[in-house]
Amino acid sequence: MDNTRERIVTNIRKGVLEYCVLALLSQRDMYGLELADKLVARGLTASEGSLYPLLARMRQASTVETRWLTPEQGHARRYYAITTQGRAHLREFAAAWRDIQPHVDELIAEEA
Repeated sequence: MDNTRERIVTNIRKGVLEYCVLALLSQRDMYGLELADKLVARGLTASEGSLYPLLARMRQASTVETRWLTPEQGHARRYYAITTQGRAHLREFAAAWRDIQPHVDELIAEEA
């Protein structure tokens, strides 16, 4: 990937990562590494290192909450869950995304 494309992809990822996390958590609670793996697999984040500071900000913003669970085998894990406020933010993002996406697609098609 050349530098220009890489910069564009990075900026897009940064803009949507919070909402992608909320979308995953709307399906079920997950621990941090599990979230990171799902996002990395979809090319939505480059590493788990960029995810944990975002999760901390999301906790402070009350869009996610956490709890510690210790499985019968293994170590304790912090699980993240979407809050009512997080669901509201996700709905707002989804509406905005649906509004803007066709216009961006149309402009890109006209340029190509």
